Amino acid sequence: MLRIFLLSVILASSSCLYAQNSIGEVREVIRRFAGEFPAKLKLSFIDKENNCDVFETKVRNGRLEIRGSSGVALCRGFYDFIKSNHAGISAWSGNRCIFPASLPENMEKRVVSPFPRHYYYNVVTYGYTLPYWDWQRWEEEIDWMALHGVDMPLALVANEAITARVWKRLGLTEEEIQSYFVGPAHLPWMRMGNISQIDGPMPVEWHSDQVELQHKILKRMKLLGMKPICPAFAGFVPLALKRLYPDVKIIETTWAGFHNWMLSPEEELFTRIGQLFIEEWEKEFGKNDFYLADSFNEMDVPFPPIGTKERYDMLAFYGEQVYKGIKAGNPDAVWVMQGWMFGYQRDIWDYETLQALVSKVPDDKMMLLDLAADYNKNVWGNGMNWEFYKGFFNKLWVYSVIPNMGGKTGATGILSFYANGHLEALNSPNRGRLFGFGMAPEGTENNEVVYEMICDAGWSSSEIDVKQWLKDYSLCRYGKTCPEMDEVWEGLCKSVYGTFTDHPRFLWQLRPGRSGKGTVNTDSNFYRAVEKMAECAPKMTESPLFKADFLEMTAFYLGGKMEALASAIGKSYLYGNTADALKMQQQFEELGEGLDSLLESHPVYRLQRWIDFARKHGDTEKLKDYYEMNARRIVTIWGPPVSDYACKLWSGLIRDYYLPRWREYFRCKETGSKYDLASWESDWVTQKKGVSPMTPYADPVEAAIRWIQKAKEVETFKEEETVIGYWTPSDVSTTWKDVIYNIPAEKLPVLRGILFEYVRGARKLDISEVTLVADGKEVCKVVQNGTTGDVNRDNFFYFQIPEGATGNNECYIRARVQSDGDADSYGEVRIILAR
Repeated sequence: MLRIFLLSVILASSSCLYAQNSIGEVREVIRRFAGEFPAKLKLSFIDKENNCDVFETKVRNGRLEIRGSSGVALCRGFYDFIKSNHAGISAWSGNRCIFPASLPENMEKRVVSPFPRHYYYNVVTYGYTLPYWDWQRWEEEIDWMALHGVDMPLALVANEAITARVWKRLGLTEEEIQSYFVGPAHLPWMRMGNISQIDGPMPVEWHSDQVELQHKILKRMKLLGMKPICPAFAGFVPLALKRLYPDVKIIETTWAGFHNWMLSPEEELFTRIGQLFIEEWEKEFGKNDFYLADSFNEMDVPFPPIGTKERYDMLAFYGEQVYKGIKAGNPDAVWVMQGWMFGYQRDIWDYETLQALVSKVPDDKMMLLDLAADYNKNVWGNGMNWEFYKGFFNKLWVYSVIPNMGGKTGATGILSFYANGHLEALNSPNRGRLFGFGMAPEGTENNEVVYEMICDAGWSSSEIDVKQWLKDYSLCRYGKTCPEMDEVWEGLCKSVYGTFTDHPRFLWQLRPGRSGKGTVNTDSNFYRAVEKMAECAPKMTESPLFKADFLEMTAFYLGGKMEALASAIGKSYLYGNTADALKMQQQFEELGEGLDSLLESHPVYRLQRWIDFARKHGDTEKLKDYYEMNARRIVTIWGPPVSDYACKLWSGLIRDYYLPRWREYFRCKETGSKYDLASWESDWVTQKKGVSPMTPYADPVEAAIRWIQKAKEVETFKEEETVIGYWTPSDVSTTWKDVIYNIPAEKLPVLRGILFEYVRGARKLDISEVTLVADGKEVCKVVQNGTTGDVNRDNFFYFQIPEGATGNNECYIRARVQSDGDADSYGEVRIILAR
């Protein structure tokens, strides 16, 4: 009896100490946000309601009391109070918080989250945004999470440090381990079995750096009441494991032209490694409740065909083995799995396939992240996953959206969907065990209005009035507003924030000559909106966040005009109007230089900031250079392939990469000489260091207004939708050569073929074969002897595209062409679509 009493005293003391420490962390979050902890603020804990977080705010006798069911709930309660009084906002571009001098007496509010948990991050956010962050930046981010009500973030830092310990326990050498690992920015794809060896071997110094950082991250998250999702073993191993276990079955995996190796789940070693990883992780970082293991990201399932008993038996066995490995290390842990492929690859992940995979895992020990509801609704149009899989077979699941691909900075996102799309899941008869709400952006620090909306939606079970929300958002963000801002938001909601573009990027951010048009929705509504914002700007100069937003929107404005010029320049060369082309080239470069100069004053959109993060991790000049090289690669050539996937609109990247690449292209167009942009791009990644100097504008807002007036003169026109590119003498030669043209991935379902149309020149163009490539795989190939010139023969290449073919990372056609006699040949390349 005495032992039970003593144990209860110890547990109560421990709980009390945790509560004190948690309150202390909440106070620090508020202090950093508000500048100081408000003297008239009291914090205390209350119980959850139906397993969901709750907060209450109350003002009595000039004092604000916030009660919450967790550290995150308390932070969200404070943030909600600040926003309800238009007193501030927390954003990546900067914070604004002015605690009211006089509090609204007798104000009471109680908010219960409709979801038990609020999820955040994508596996690849650790490549496109997070790979090189230091503790200072992570502390800012965890503050942002807490204020926005996020309590279930992915926490994948130091994954490789623990993995290396497991490999060493099995007998692999340090050289074998480090040679398998890729550069830090590419680790997410190695973890999912997509790639290996890019920018390898990884420096061994990276591990200690990351272990120290992860200790700080996890400690802060847990003190605030968050439930971080940590990594687990998903099955991918170095091929060198064969040296130690020559008889084990290892399967080569492929993705976008890269490869990795997967240990067969049939091997006893599979479960053993899973157990060793959890044991090593918890030995270093302590117990954890949720572990992520992803095994089939955008890859074919390496099992028998759909409809066969063998397929479903093997999948059930695989799921069981993954869970067994986690359970052996921690019997209480929950296996978490990303579900991007559930909507993206329905042809592979039919109902029975997913059912089999999860069938032998206890219902309360598996959580599925329904990653991309916005894609189901607005891109694929294939119905919501919770309906298709009928509530995910009674497993825990999280409603999520992907508001960003690759960290692209182009504006996009249907605000009305992000405000209220989750209500469809909450009210569905197939909601099953809906456990969380979240967002899984591939990159952050962009489109801040979208993320603010998503976070507010996650704490609301009723419909949000988008128009009123935007009025409040402006007041919170800027401290005041002006009449023109209503027209600004109206125009943006009819353009960039009324359409969903999965890959918003400008034509001039892609390799010249490879694509006919960009995808940022800079239509007339958008241009009018930014022009209205310029009218508002002189009245808003005191707001740093208005300045940041205005510079960003001006950058998109100029980027759209550059888009029009790039298309017109290509047309001019095609039709022989060299004088017009040269004039427009000068305009194009002037706008690009102006855009770059404006963004030098933006708090986030700068290449120098990205490189500085990377170089901080090196103790020697050699290590600093290595990390910078890897950081440069991920935002430009990626591998290659997957080039230009990130498409950041950053100062420094524009003046040092995008513009020089176009200048070289223009030079070749003007002279008719050949260009080798691939070599130029590779040299920029591996040989260049730092960013060229730039003096920012003394008054960037005034400069932005001037640039908008100047850019107004550039006429915009709509490129014919079916034209994807051109050929000119600089593109072809008298010997067979492969030329590449990008294709919008969303056109795949209706794509019927490619047409080559001669425009002018003394020579015809011969085409011997055309291959359609999506995500690094050949979707189909047509071989025929085609000609286009004064006489056309077989110049249309008909595609028979397999049902369910998709392309997210890169989609293009590769054509083998030559001209006869010399290279004097010009023409257009068109895609033919089903009506």
